[in-house]
Amino acid sequence: MKTAKLVKRFRVDKPEKFKLAQWDPSDTCDLNIEKDDAKAFLAQGIERLSDLQERLYAQDRWALLVIFQAMDTAGKDSAIKHVMSGINPQGCDVRSFKRPSDEENDHDFLWRSSVRLPERGRIGIFNRSYYEEVLIVRVHKDGLGREKLPPSLVDEEVWKNRFKDIRAYERYLIRNGTLVLKFYLHLSKDEQRRRFLERLNNHRSRTSSSASIGTSTWWRTKT
Repeated sequence: MKTAKLVKRFRVDKPEKFKLAQWDPSDTCDLNIEKDDAKAFLAQGIERLSDLQERLYAQDRWALLVIFQAMDTAGKDSAIKHVMSGINPQGCDVRSFKRPSDEENDHDFLWRSSVRLPERGRIGIFNRSYYEEVLIVRVHKDGLGREKLPPSLVDEEVWKNRFKDIRAYERYLIRNGTLVLKFYLHLSKDEQRRRFLERLNNHRSRTSSSASIGTSTWWRTKT
């Protein structure tokens, strides 16, 4: 019951009126609980997911596509690792989308996602997705150039058209038995900066420790 209320609160039912800036990324929904309680809460959800996966596989009619989008350091990898830990790996595929290959750039922008869609009865998880084509590619214009579109199609309507294509694509998937669930992990710029600095400090600490160990080993060997 508690999970259902959380989902309802954060589900976007009217996207045309949704503004990300109106949401506080530090909102915990009053889930200020101890770590052990959080683990127990997570375990309940994992058990539920495992049961639903078995039903999905047995029915063999629907496929489930789960999309994670977020800024760097928001925790996509951790969410996939922990939340999906109870799922049978034989019925689940995780795909990470990085810079497109030459082969992928020789196809339409939705092609590389299409060839990685889950089969019926299976779960597909996209770590980033075709939404990068209206995010990263939009910011770094050289990415659009690598896709080798005919010049006449690269006009001021190109991004608006891609949004239309994505909406049509997702409607097509749903009408053909692939349920699409999309999650955006939201964090503030200040929190992102803090996490970047923490990563940097941890990296420096590990590098320093490795250098010390290496020097100590070299000294003992020389003597």
